[in-house]
Amino acid sequence: MTYQRVLLKLSGEALMGNLGYGIDPKVVADIAQEISDVINHGIQLAIVVGGGNIFRGVKAASAGMDRATADYVGMIATVMNAMTLQDALEHMEIPTRVLTAIAMQEVAEPYIRRRAIRHLEKGRVVIFGAGSGNPFFTTDTTAALRAAEIEAEVVFKATKVDGVYDSDPHLNPNARRYQSLTYSHVLAHDLRVMDSTAIALCKENNIPIVVFDLSVQGNIVRAIQGEPVGTIVGGFCDVR
Repeated sequence: MTYQRVLLKLSGEALMGNLGYGIDPKVVADIAQEISDVINHGIQLAIVVGGGNIFRGVKAASAGMDRATADYVGMIATVMNAMTLQDALEHMEIPTRVLTAIAMQEVAEPYIRRRAIRHLEKGRVVIFGAGSGNPFFTTDTTAALRAAEIEAEVVFKATKVDGVYDSDPHLNPNARRYQSLTYSHVLAHDLRVMDSTAIALCKENNIPIVVFDLSVQGNIVRAIQGEPVGTIVGGFCDVR
């Protein structure tokens, strides 16, 4: 295996499947099966999950809601997703812990860095909920932050496309997919792999980012094994 401790970033929309809102139980079960395969390979896995399938703070703020309040509501939505994913994993007998940046002691443990690392060392999946606990920061930034804190070797950004393109592949059939990009190129050309704060954090801590299609079965394990899945940010730049 190329990596031993990884952080997986899941968007809330990934749990929604083809539904217009909420959580698709079948999609969650499929993701849990993928994660189970990873754990069975002896990999230490942490997850940051978004909440866009339930509530999007930025959208609510643009409609007139106080931005900080909207972001806190979005953080609570991520905890709902985290608990749902935990339940699916534990049905597969994968020990899982949800750690939240906002205290919710009745349903989850508080985020403590050393506790998170200890859970990982014991072979438990750790799901980080409630973002960073602060408004105005995205779950992408949280993923980069937590990856640095737990000393993850890589961030996996699971999306609905199979990598990073020079233009929208849904609109441009001739869009080119990059194999590898530098952090600087992503920032300079605003490729929106993750938000700029997250990219800068990964660059500063030398944590590569692998962007790949979550819907392809086995992609997570293949990425961990070092197979060329999707686009890697943090390597050389294949742009000429």
